[in-house]
Amino acid sequence: MNGLKMTKLEKYWVLYDVGNSAFTLLVSTILPIYFNYLAGQGGLSEVDAMAYWGYAVSVSTLIVAVIGPVFGTIADTDGYKKPIFTICMMIGVIGCAALAMPVPWIIFLTIFVIAKVGYSASLVFYDAMLSDVTTPERMDQVSASGYAWGYIGSCVPFVISLVFVLGKDFFGFSMGTAMAAAFFINAGWWVLVTIPLLRNYRQKHGVPRQEHAFRESFRRLARVFHDILGHRKILLFLLAFFFYIDGVYTIIDMATAYGSAIGLNSSGLLLALLVTQIVAFPFALIFGRAAKKYKNTSLIKLCIFAYFCIALFAIQLDRQWEFWLLAVCVGMFQGGVQALSRSYFARIIPSEKSGEFFGIYDICGKGASFLGTALVGAMTQLTQNPSSGVGMLAILFAVGFVLFSAAARENERA
Repeated sequence: MNGLKMTKLEKYWVLYDVGNSAFTLLVSTILPIYFNYLAGQGGLSEVDAMAYWGYAVSVSTLIVAVIGPVFGTIADTDGYKKPIFTICMMIGVIGCAALAMPVPWIIFLTIFVIAKVGYSASLVFYDAMLSDVTTPERMDQVSASGYAWGYIGSCVPFVISLVFVLGKDFFGFSMGTAMAAAFFINAGWWVLVTIPLLRNYRQKHGVPRQEHAFRESFRRLARVFHDILGHRKILLFLLAFFFYIDGVYTIIDMATAYGSAIGLNSSGLLLALLVTQIVAFPFALIFGRAAKKYKNTSLIKLCIFAYFCIALFAIQLDRQWEFWLLAVCVGMFQGGVQALSRSYFARIIPSEKSGEFFGIYDICGKGASFLGTALVGAMTQLTQNPSSGVGMLAILFAVGFVLFSAAARENERA
């Protein structure tokens, strides 16, 4: 894979990104359009549909922000990481398949929240596995490989799903039938490519089992917060990450909903976001290799600044070609900022407490994205203008850039 001679375990770890990324792509592309269809049948306007979609994403990420650190501390106990990871993964998979049921829009959103919680919670443990499957000097490239192959691998079930959804009239399917096929295809893909990791992963770093593991997890969690407060380089990074990755995930979660709300063609939106995945594949690998030559911190700052410019450009977006240009630009920097942030954090924390620390990381990452989606949803409803909330994302990237620069300087002094 990508010129980096990977071990079998590293490849199996990367394969989980290939599996779960299919759900991510589905959520950021076809799902909001289908929800608009269900919401329209339920009498909701397009503006309200976009807002409620944003609220649902916010609720799911807020739940993970609350449970993630607790699960992370429990998972650091010897032998616990893989079982809890498996449970969370299966909640996501079953939830994805359950979206195929013909239900009203409010029930559909509820199922979506459950599936999104399972997916996001599984990533707490998946990210924490990085220190078990590779060595510190290989983390940047292995992490980047996960995102890169996740982007390109997720295109396989996505393209098959597109054939059913866009070709539903040719096959004689209803919208509901076509979407049901898409949900089952993506759920099946997710499970299939995860099996090698489940069969071969063994936890290397952890803490001894306690008699009362759940109660002890809260004590360890309190100690982790105390440790973070005592390590300025970790604290500053997490604060920076909270802001800039919030903007990244908001763009991922809301891109299709935003494009639909401003009246862009649905087929064009889906194809543009497919281009994002294709572009993201080589650029994630490029950033992984660049980290061997250039400072990890410099590359992360480059990505944050690029996203700041992307957010500013999106404010005035009202044409299909502009959305395509935006999709390409997002693809260039999306994998880089995610992969390098993950490996940077894995390198500055104690490996035996990776689950605990990545639980906090998830609060500031996927859990934090409730802020951006809630802001976009609220501003859209308040102003009745979908573009008004996008400007807030530029502020998030600016704050994140300043804080990360301070974190990088602190790490160099440490």
